[in-house]
Amino acid sequence: MKVILQQDIRGKGKRGQMIEVSDGYARNYMLPRKLAVEATADNVNTMRMNDKAMQEKRQREREEASAIAARMRDLTVTVFAKGGGAGRLFGSVTTQEIADALKQSCGIELDRRKLVLDEPIKTTGIYTVRCKLGYEITADLRVEIKEQ
Repeated sequence: MKVILQQDIRGKGKRGQMIEVSDGYARNYMLPRKLAVEATADNVNTMRMNDKAMQEKRQREREEASAIAARMRDLTVTVFAKGGGAGRLFGSVTTQEIADALKQSCGIELDRRKLVLDEPIKTTGIYTVRCKLGYEITADLRVEIKEQ
Protein backbone atom coordinates (compact mmCIF):
# COMPACT_ATOMS: atom_id res chain seq x y z
CA MET A 1 0.00 0.00 0.00
CA LYS A 2 1.27 3.47 -0.81
CA VAL A 3 1.12 6.00 2.01
CA ILE A 4 2.19 9.61 2.51
CA LEU A 5 4.12 10.16 5.73
CA GLN A 6 2.80 12.82 8.10
CA GLN A 7 5.87 12.65 10.37
CA ASP A 8 9.49 11.55 10.07
CA ILE A 9 9.68 7.82 10.75
CA ARG A 10 13.04 6.33 11.49
CA GLY A 11 13.98 3.72 8.92
CA LYS A 12 11.04 4.56 6.64
CA GLY A 13 11.28 8.16 5.44
CA LYS A 14 10.73 11.82 6.06
CA ARG A 15 7.55 13.86 6.40
CA GLY A 16 5.74 14.42 3.09
CA GLN A 17 7.39 11.46 1.39
CA MET A 18 5.35 8.79 -0.41
CA ILE A 19 6.47 5.25 0.41
CA GLU A 20 5.31 1.70 -0.20
CA VAL A 21 4.59 -0.37 2.95
CA SER A 22 2.75 -3.61 3.61
CA ASP A 23 -1.03 -3.38 3.96
CA GLY A 24 -1.07 -4.64 7.55
CA TYR A 25 1.64 -2.24 8.72
CA ALA A 26 -0.24 0.69 7.19
CA ARG A 27 -3.73 -0.30 8.42
CA ASN A 28 -2.77 -1.49 11.91
CA TYR A 29 0.08 0.83 12.85
CA MET A 30 0.59 3.92 10.67
CA LEU A 31 -2.97 5.01 9.89
CA PRO A 32 -4.44 4.68 13.44
CA ARG A 33 -1.50 6.62 14.92
CA LYS A 34 -1.83 9.28 12.19
CA LEU A 35 1.77 8.73 11.12
CA ALA A 36 0.64 8.47 7.50
CA VAL A 37 -2.36 8.86 5.22
CA GLU A 38 -3.32 6.66 2.31
CA ALA A 39 -1.98 7.91 -1.02
CA THR A 40 -5.25 8.72 -2.77
CA ALA A 41 -5.37 11.15 -5.69
CA ASP A 42 -6.57 13.98 -3.44
CA ASN A 43 -3.87 13.35 -0.83
CA VAL A 44 -1.13 13.17 -3.48
CA ASN A 45 -2.33 16.48 -4.97
CA THR A 46 -2.40 18.07 -1.52
CA MET A 47 1.13 16.78 -0.85
CA ARG A 48 2.40 18.34 -4.10
CA MET A 49 0.76 21.67 -3.33
CA ASN A 50 2.25 21.66 0.19
CA ASP A 51 5.70 20.91 -1.26
CA LYS A 52 5.36 23.79 -3.69
CA ALA A 53 4.26 26.16 -0.91
CA MET A 54 7.18 25.08 1.30
CA GLN A 55 9.68 25.66 -1.52
CA GLU A 56 8.28 29.15 -2.13
CA LYS A 57 8.47 29.90 1.60
CA ARG A 58 12.10 28.73 1.78
CA GLN A 59 13.00 30.82 -1.26
CA ARG A 60 11.35 33.91 0.26
CA GLU A 61 13.16 33.38 3.59
CA ARG A 62 16.49 32.92 1.76
CA GLU A 63 15.94 36.21 -0.12
CA GLU A 64 15.08 38.01 3.14
CA ALA A 65 18.23 36.63 4.79
CA SER A 66 20.45 37.78 1.92
CA ALA A 67 18.80 41.23 1.98
CA ILE A 68 19.50 41.53 5.72
CA ALA A 69 23.10 40.40 5.12
CA ALA A 70 23.53 43.11 2.48
CA ARG A 71 22.17 45.76 4.88
CA MET A 72 24.45 44.60 7.70
CA ARG A 73 27.61 44.66 5.59
CA ASP A 74 28.31 48.39 6.13
CA LEU A 75 26.57 48.71 9.48
CA THR A 76 28.05 49.62 12.86
CA VAL A 77 25.91 49.18 15.97
CA THR A 78 26.76 51.07 19.16
CA VAL A 79 26.11 49.39 22.51
CA PHE A 80 26.44 51.28 25.77
CA ALA A 81 27.50 49.34 28.87
CA LYS A 82 28.44 50.25 32.40
CA GLY A 83 32.18 50.50 32.83
CA GLY A 84 34.68 50.92 35.61
CA GLY A 85 37.07 53.19 33.75
CA ALA A 86 40.19 52.37 31.71
CA GLY A 87 38.04 50.62 29.11
CA ARG A 88 36.93 47.77 31.37
CA LEU A 89 33.25 46.87 31.72
CA PHE A 90 31.24 45.58 34.64
CA GLY A 91 30.29 42.13 33.40
CA SER A 92 30.14 41.54 29.66
CA VAL A 93 28.03 42.53 26.68
CA THR A 94 25.54 39.80 25.77
CA THR A 95 24.07 38.86 22.43
CA GLN A 96 20.66 40.03 23.69
CA GLU A 97 22.02 43.54 24.24
CA ILE A 98 23.51 43.55 20.74
CA ALA A 99 20.21 42.32 19.23
CA ASP A 100 18.29 45.04 21.11
CA ALA A 101 20.70 47.75 19.93
CA LEU A 102 20.43 46.46 16.35
CA LYS A 103 16.64 46.62 16.50
CA GLN A 104 16.61 50.06 18.09
CA SER A 105 19.15 51.73 15.80
CA CYS A 106 18.51 50.02 12.43
CA GLY A 107 15.13 48.37 12.72
CA ILE A 108 16.55 44.90 11.99
CA GLU A 109 14.95 42.36 14.30
CA LEU A 110 17.28 39.41 14.86
CA ASP A 111 17.08 36.59 17.37
CA ARG A 112 19.91 36.63 19.90
CA ARG A 113 20.72 32.98 19.13
CA LYS A 114 21.69 33.95 15.59
CA LEU A 115 24.51 36.15 16.89
CA VAL A 116 27.79 34.34 17.52
CA LEU A 117 30.40 35.73 19.91
CA ASP A 118 33.79 34.01 19.79
CA GLU A 119 34.58 35.23 23.29
CA PRO A 120 32.76 37.44 25.81
CA ILE A 121 33.07 41.19 25.24
CA LYS A 122 34.47 42.70 28.44
CA THR A 123 36.23 45.84 27.22
CA THR A 124 35.27 48.87 25.15
CA GLY A 125 36.20 48.98 21.48
CA ILE A 126 35.04 47.76 18.10
CA TYR A 127 34.29 44.08 17.62
CA THR A 128 33.07 41.90 14.78
CA VAL A 129 30.10 39.65 15.55
CA ARG A 130 29.13 36.89 13.12
CA CYS A 131 25.40 36.58 12.40
CA LYS A 132 24.02 33.27 11.17
CA LEU A 133 20.93 34.27 9.20
CA GLY A 134 19.97 30.77 8.07
CA TYR A 135 20.28 28.91 4.77
CA GLU A 136 24.09 29.04 5.14
CA ILE A 137 24.01 32.84 4.86
CA THR A 138 26.20 34.67 7.34
CA ALA A 139 27.00 38.33 7.80
CA ASP A 140 29.58 40.18 9.87
CA LEU A 141 28.28 42.98 12.07
CA ARG A 142 30.58 45.62 13.52
CA VAL A 143 29.70 46.40 17.13
CA GLU A 144 31.14 49.40 18.95
CA ILE A 145 31.12 49.15 22.73
CA LYS A 146 31.10 52.43 24.67
CA GLU A 147 31.02 53.20 28.37
CA GLN A 148 28.00 54.90 29.87
